[in-house]
Amino acid sequence: MRRHERIDRLVGEHAARLSERLQQHRAQLFPPNARKEMRKFAAGEVADLLGVKDSYLRKLHLDGKAPDVEMRGNGRRYYTSEDIQALRVQLEKGAKVPGTYRPGRRDGDHLQVVTVINFKGGSGKTTTAAHLAQKAALDGYRVLAIDLDPQASLSALHGFQPEFDLLDGGTLYDAIRYEDPCPLRDVIQKSYFTNLDIIPGNLDLMEFEYDSPRVMTERSGSLFFTRVGDKLAEVEADYDLVVIDCPPQLGYLTMSALSAATAVLVTVHPQMLDVMSMCQFLLMTSNLLGVVSDAGGNMDYDWMRYVVTRYEPGDGPQNQMVSFMRSMFGEHVLNHTVLKSTAISDAGITKQTLYEVEKSAFTRTTYDRARESLDAVNGEIEALIQQAWGR
Repeated sequence: MRRHERIDRLVGEHAARLSERLQQHRAQLFPPNARKEMRKFAAGEVADLLGVKDSYLRKLHLDGKAPDVEMRGNGRRYYTSEDIQALRVQLEKGAKVPGTYRPGRRDGDHLQVVTVINFKGGSGKTTTAAHLAQKAALDGYRVLAIDLDPQASLSALHGFQPEFDLLDGGTLYDAIRYEDPCPLRDVIQKSYFTNLDIIPGNLDLMEFEYDSPRVMTERSGSLFFTRVGDKLAEVEADYDLVVIDCPPQLGYLTMSALSAATAVLVTVHPQMLDVMSMCQFLLMTSNLLGVVSDAGGNMDYDWMRYVVTRYEPGDGPQNQMVSFMRSMFGEHVLNHTVLKSTAISDAGITKQTLYEVEKSAFTRTTYDRARESLDAVNGEIEALIQQAWGR
């Protein structure tokens, strides 16, 4: 006679085994108590990031106007992310156009809150959010990345394993819960990336989904959709840009993040099933945000864009789908696409982004194509942020 298995116990057992194996994997990558560290950047890379020639960078060193950096056996200079920011400060002093090297907010500029959303998993949402946050930090913006997805992939990319590192809370839920919320600064963690702070996520975030209907039923006067925005106001002066990685569903967390946003980025994998799914997502989003707007929520955005992800230029149906989207949505589709690349996926295996991995780990053309595509997409988003500030 066939034995029946209790699904709750089976799933729990599998989760425990997987969690233990992931912890072992992390221990191999990073010894106990070690924190992730950012690699160093070669001089050519730094010159590209700063928008100057390598020869000019060398002259700064000869003139004693650059920080002391590591010199390796071949006479090449290698810079930490702190060194890059120090150079930005130095170069900005002599810049003809203010903000050339430090492009963040000035007096009167509002905090930019970019919410990254999609209804369907596998659209590259977390990858897009992580690379945007990291590139903005390298470019001199003060960035806060918020992992609002209980699955916590953005957190994992930045060295957090939720079931081990967040045993006593430490997610955004602690700051937005209805009873005894803590100050937002209590859950912000410094990352190994200069200029990039993070609020990690874990399953605690699901509590907000359970609490909100109860509070609404009690008519206590607490509005769920203002809670993320109200908390961001506490640290507004500390950042230029907030990047929120939302869960892949339209719940109270996503709605609250959308209400706090100044801009929305929708990731789209250019295949028919994904686009059909996005259609349903947009219909639901419109209906629900209409309700939030009627209840007093702010629905004014600086911009909204679709970004095509995991794009394969040689795939005919994908090209047709991209053309279809451009004809439908026009300028609301970013001009550049994120290419599907083994460099991006392989970097993810070691919980890294393309900005973190050593270039030497890949063939040059593979790395360069992926990096160029990400830089182009992030450059386009940066231009939208600058435009929102009137520049």
